[in-house]
Amino acid sequence: MTILGVDEVGRGCLAGPVVAGAVILSKPIFGLKDSKKLSKQQRDKLNAEIQIQAIAIGIGWAQPSEIDELGLTAGVRLAMQRAISEITLNYDAIIIDGNYNFFPTNPKVRVMIKADDLIPAVSAASIVAKVARDKYMCQQSLVYPNYAFEKHVGYGTKLHLEMLKVYGTCSIHRHSCQPVKEILAGLS
Repeated sequence: MTILGVDEVGRGCLAGPVVAGAVILSKPIFGLKDSKKLSKQQRDKLNAEIQIQAIAIGIGWAQPSEIDELGLTAGVRLAMQRAISEITLNYDAIIIDGNYNFFPTNPKVRVMIKADDLIPAVSAASIVAKVARDKYMCQQSLVYPNYAFEKHVGYGTKLHLEMLKVYGTCSIHRHSCQPVKEILAGLS
């Protein structure tokens, strides 16, 4: 059975895109697991191996403006849809990490809690999405140096919240996120 594994990263962030990965593996790769359980060095090493070993990889992005306009759930769906659309090979099933089916009319879709730890293709999708998003957020730290995106990659850490209070928002902040809304309300 050919499995297309799908996972996203950045759902809980205050800034930056949601990024989804979609991966088909021909064989498992040793060391794959949920990207959050790996160090940056481990993720980078596995990502390089996935890029060589996977028979198909798709990466989809939903930008902060799209998330603000559509809502977070629709933004995640859009990123996943874009990642899946990059896959041109046939597959028997799509397994999405989590408990929410973003594509309820697609009979190939199955959702599984902890799939990013249990299904190698989903683990690989988690890793490629995390590496791509982290790289993008580090690049954004050069564009917006006041926010230290290279340290927190857009998550709502104490440092990020402090920078938001001092500098306000920049173009990659999600204005629909409650902490960002509160800071914007306090600045006006």
